[in-house]
Amino acid sequence: MSTNNRLTTSWGAPVGDNQNSQTAGQRGPTLIQDVHLLEKLAHFNRERVPERVVHAKGAGAHGYFEVTNDMSKYTKAKLFHSEGKRTPMFIRFSTVAGELGSADTVRDPRGFAVKFYTEDGNYDIVGNNTPVFFIRDAIKFPDFIHTQKRDPRTHLKNPDAVWDFWSLSPESLHQVTILMSDRGIPATLRHMHGFGSHTFKWVNEQGEGAWVKYHFKTEQGIKNLDVNLAARLAGENPDYHTEDLFNAIEAGDFPAWKLYVQIMPLEDANTYRFDPFDVTKVWSQKDYPLIEAGRMVLDRNPENYFAEVEQATFSPGNLVPGVEVSPDKMLQGRLFAYSDAHRYRVGANHNSLPINRPKSDVNNYQRDGQMRFDTNGGGSVYYEPNSFGGPAETPENKPASFEVAGAAQSVPYDHNDHYTQAGDLYRLMSEDEKSRLVNNIVTAMTPVSYDEIKLRQVEHFRKADPEFGERIAEGLGISLTQNI
Repeated sequence: MSTNNRLTTSWGAPVGDNQNSQTAGQRGPTLIQDVHLLEKLAHFNRERVPERVVHAKGAGAHGYFEVTNDMSKYTKAKLFHSEGKRTPMFIRFSTVAGELGSADTVRDPRGFAVKFYTEDGNYDIVGNNTPVFFIRDAIKFPDFIHTQKRDPRTHLKNPDAVWDFWSLSPESLHQVTILMSDRGIPATLRHMHGFGSHTFKWVNEQGEGAWVKYHFKTEQGIKNLDVNLAARLAGENPDYHTEDLFNAIEAGDFPAWKLYVQIMPLEDANTYRFDPFDVTKVWSQKDYPLIEAGRMVLDRNPENYFAEVEQATFSPGNLVPGVEVSPDKMLQGRLFAYSDAHRYRVGANHNSLPINRPKSDVNNYQRDGQMRFDTNGGGSVYYEPNSFGGPAETPENKPASFEVAGAAQSVPYDHNDHYTQAGDLYRLMSEDEKSRLVNNIVTAMTPVSYDEIKLRQVEHFRKADPEFGERIAEGLGISLTQNI
């Protein structure tokens, strides 16, 4: 037998019997000296890393990003330079609230996380299929996610918690309106847009900066699922989206998205009618038109789900020269939280795994830690500064400076118009879309136990658009003359 086909232990020793454990006689107890048995059982107990706290259920694919419009005018990030240039990438789509075994076709935002393997390191755009989010300060994120998870007493989903939190957080109204609309349940992962959601800063070779937002527009067109069909699929085929993406790529029907950006001059941030760093708001495309930057194509399925999809780690803090962050409070919190989640879930050396490792050279002084499976730096110098020619900083890659001012304190956003954009979205919808939106909200709010919560939330919808709120109130059998 070829040694390639020889079953071995993890330390490479050949296995003589993989069907029968060693026992003391034919009917005697199993012997602890059967180290092959012990290794198999011990490894099996540890096969599952902790699932992600959010975005646990996901699907992924490999592909490439091709520049269709040289953006060097705006950024020195090389992946956006030179028309026709291709950069390998990996994407992970996901639901937000459900567990690893949950259904794909539930009403939930979809994660849209893209890893670009650039010559200057990995660049991650970690967004959703919506341009906004429910909250705008990371300090509220643990509380928000708790409302989406299971009640600690009943272990059931809790509509009271969901709508209580949303009704007490009016900044959520824009995202709630999108979530409850037709786009709350995409037909497939291929038939939805993706967004960076946050505002970032691009900086060019001359050190000139501009604010930027990312929009991935599906070339397959937008398609959504009817709520009744989605519910049926959740029971009949809970992996419907995962299966569809895999089968499409396997059949050579490669999904693609055009990447567009909105560019805002730095100084406009001080005068724009909405705070451009508030992730619950969008920038009007009339004010800042979409500019095509490139095209993303998915053309290869993972060979191993765990190695490539489950162990893929993304962070909005994985930046490359030419891309910097903004004062967006949610983004600022995510810069820490995402990488920290990976250090806990996968390990301190998660970026050394093949799916996460950059295609460019990695040279630093990080050493040791669990699962250090490379040379661990060998015998090279292991501190900096040093006199032995070790890796050194490159001052030309320092982030651009920016001015800050004010007292250090807990400060809210000073723009609190949570209703205009949600109302504009409602008014843009056709009558059929409005009816489905209202029906979806009524269906979701009906199980709420407390009239106070319903009234408070209805008032938010009414402030966005009087008709919007009144139709929901009517559907819930609520009189708007009741005291809130």
